[in-house]
Amino acid sequence: MKKNRKVHTSFRLNILFAIVFLLFALLIIRLGVVQIVKGEQFAREVSRNQESNMSTSVPRGLMFDRKGKLVVDNEGLNAITYTREPGTSLEDMLKIAEKLSTMIEVETSKVRERDKKDYWIMVNESKARSKITQEEWGKYDNKKIDDKKIYELQLERISEKDLNTLTAQDMKTLAIYREMNSGYAFTSQVLKNINVTFEELAKINESLEDLPGVDTAVDWNRSYPFGETLKTVLGNVSSSEKGIPKDKIDYYLSKGYSLNDRIGLSYLEMQYEDVLKGNPGTIQYMTNKAGKVLSSQIIDKGQRGRDLVLTIDMELQLTVEKIIEEELKAAKSQLGTSLLDRAYVILMEPKTGEILALAGKQITTDKESGEKIIIDDALGNITNSYNIGSVVKGATILAGYQTGAIKPGTQFYDTPMKIKGTPVKKSWTANSMGYLDDLMAIRRSSNVYMFKTAIEIGDGYYQKNQPLRLKQAEAFDKLRTSFSQFGLGVRTGIDLPNETIGFKGMETKPGFVLDLSIGQYDTYSNMQMAQYISTIANDGLRMQPHLVKEIREPNDEKEIGLIITEIQPTAMNRIDMRNEWIDRVQLGFKQVMQEPLGTGVSYFGDTPYSPAGKTGTAEAFYDGPLRSKFGTEPPEVINLSLAGYAPSDHPQIAMAVLVPWAYQGNIDHHANMKIGRKVMDAYFELNNPN
Repeated sequence: MKKNRKVHTSFRLNILFAIVFLLFALLIIRLGVVQIVKGEQFAREVSRNQESNMSTSVPRGLMFDRKGKLVVDNEGLNAITYTREPGTSLEDMLKIAEKLSTMIEVETSKVRERDKKDYWIMVNESKARSKITQEEWGKYDNKKIDDKKIYELQLERISEKDLNTLTAQDMKTLAIYREMNSGYAFTSQVLKNINVTFEELAKINESLEDLPGVDTAVDWNRSYPFGETLKTVLGNVSSSEKGIPKDKIDYYLSKGYSLNDRIGLSYLEMQYEDVLKGNPGTIQYMTNKAGKVLSSQIIDKGQRGRDLVLTIDMELQLTVEKIIEEELKAAKSQLGTSLLDRAYVILMEPKTGEILALAGKQITTDKESGEKIIIDDALGNITNSYNIGSVVKGATILAGYQTGAIKPGTQFYDTPMKIKGTPVKKSWTANSMGYLDDLMAIRRSSNVYMFKTAIEIGDGYYQKNQPLRLKQAEAFDKLRTSFSQFGLGVRTGIDLPNETIGFKGMETKPGFVLDLSIGQYDTYSNMQMAQYISTIANDGLRMQPHLVKEIREPNDEKEIGLIITEIQPTAMNRIDMRNEWIDRVQLGFKQVMQEPLGTGVSYFGDTPYSPAGKTGTAEAFYDGPLRSKFGTEPPEVINLSLAGYAPSDHPQIAMAVLVPWAYQGNIDHHANMKIGRKVMDAYFELNNPN
């Protein structure tokens, strides 16, 4: 019995081993077929699979003021997106658009007539064919005309009646299809990101399997916690719909951008694009030879852009803006101010170039209501230029010292000057000022002293009722070269694009040299005036003005992150003047504000912070938005200006105030002085409360 059991057991084991052997043999044969017979074919198939990467959008960096207040934010938006996969046909996209049109509401006003015609041809194929005559089809068959010509003929022959057959639902489908078709393969297009409802999101998410390429996401728009304040300087960002503007595509594509990436279009957003743009995320797609997506995975989640800390103090900025608005309204209520519509103020640290306030306001007419409104025009501080008047007299005196035309203590007799063939040129007072030295000329703002200094600079000679003899080309060159050392007539270097350098007068007659010496010939921006007064306050060292103080790491809590870069003060040049000359002009500027007969003493004489500066009044011609109403003879206007700093011995702050086209006639509302006094008071109240 035991022997029989042993025989049966051995027999079963032999059968089992045989089966296992056969299975291994089959497996080996199969592997041989795969590797040897079909190996090359399968290798080709695998090699046809392709990897493609898609960049995903990330929010831009934020902007904070110097004290950590959020100035520019990102507002999250629910979005519906479409990513076109390779191999997706137009018919497939149209079917997706038709499904989406029943799920979401979209704006159809951007659909063009050409879009309608293209769509009509797609959904009315037989009718579109009938637009072509038999004769034309014959020419097509004989290759005398091509597909392009056939399509052009169809487009031409689609009537208004044909287009009117498109329903409201068709228009929605077309609007969606138009957006879907505007992107490239593996480029995500935002179909809708405004007023996306939770109901729409729910419908989309429930139907994603039937909507290949469609997804829901979170998009963003720039938001501004302080409303319109500084909006013109902060700049704009392109929309998710438009992406990179056509004229900049090559530049940004060469830097690794995608076509639908949003970029800074102007001012700070554009100037600091490389900082604010962030690092896009990356999704990797695997597709087969037919273009079908086999798999996808997130390679990099990306990171939003780095943050900017501005030099601006928003509390001070808002205070300055309020002062400008109040004084603009008060001045505008007086007679002779019909052309007055704007005013500008800059506050800058003279030793660092940091701009603490950059304010501008403009009165304009609301297009819808027709009412007068006040809008932000901070940008006007760098993009507009005007005659700024007597403020430049400090530079004229220093030019006189530098050229040897005058020296500290030189006296001239201030009396009206009559040059043959020209109106009388005199100082602003009704009577002569008598003998003045350089300090008193600054304090009392003598025009005649500056005229005679300019004549000496040009090796000229003045005799009453005779032509002015002067080396005008040399005088122009010496004055402008000297002025440029302070930033007048040249770029200040501010970290914003499109800065104006002003306009140089084209006439070269001797009399215009005299006008240049008192700030009534060449034009300058308020930023140039701020740099000029800061240079004098800073003992002749011209600092580069800047609006960005630091670059910081992004923080998810919307708070200031770790510092990456601190913008260091940059000296652009030191004026080619002796220290004692600069001290002399500083003393004259102090007397303007603090001593009897000083043109600024009535407004600044009782201040506790020891101001120094120079007032300015310029006779000019109106060149504003109403210029076309006056034909070839624009009216004469008065521009008001004020440049100052304080304390006079150790300056903390420099200020430039400019009120163009302030008034006509003899009325003077002194808006420059009123704005300047209130602004300086506000600065010291906020920064030295004790």
